[in-house]
Amino acid sequence: MLLDFFGANYQRAWVTARFSEYIRNSVLLTAITIAGLVVISTLAAYAFARMEFPGREAIFGLLLSTMMIPATVTMIPNFLTITGNNPFLPFIRWYDNWPALTIPFMAGFFNIFMLRQFFAQVPNELWDASQIDGAGHLRFLVQIVLPLSRPPLTTVVIFSFISSWNSLLWPLIATRAVSAGGPVSVSLQNFVTEAGPETHLWMAAATISMLPVLLLYFLAQRR
Repeated sequence: MLLDFFGANYQRAWVTARFSEYIRNSVLLTAITIAGLVVISTLAAYAFARMEFPGREAIFGLLLSTMMIPATVTMIPNFLTITGNNPFLPFIRWYDNWPALTIPFMAGFFNIFMLRQFFAQVPNELWDASQIDGAGHLRFLVQIVLPLSRPPLTTVVIFSFISSWNSLLWPLIATRAVSAGGPVSVSLQNFVTEAGPETHLWMAAATISMLPVLLLYFLAQRR
């Protein structure tokens, strides 16, 4: 009887929240965000760690200082940007579309900083040996640095997945109410009504939305 009760809660939560649609949206948005973030963070971290250019340390210090800015402070500038109200980027119209939920999160400096610290520890002898074989920076990054950097890259992917999968406030700001175009965390708002939250369905839905994060953690914990 108890199992039937819990099973009915999960079934009702799945149907009421349209979880199949929201999970598909979350998988797509998370995959796009992680792909862009890994590419941008890897290239930026390598440039700061292994390449010499004017003002490198000053730029790195300036970007490092942005980690002290709370995320809530950047929400208004980001919102103005995606709605085309930013005077410097008036041509951008991303509101209620997938770029608004992915592109602003593809260049988190914490990930760049962490990868940069690891890339800087790669022995210079490997770079000298690759130059003898005619390799440039891109080939050295792809064939030597990245295979040695699987643990920090895995960490970046896990943190980015959790952040993107659990995002709630920004999707509510960047999309129209609780539309089917949002991630799975937005669907949990379907169980909060004027009469109060339907706690039994809310917790069942939260458990379902939590499973992909747990699965990723157990698959990646060896790294």
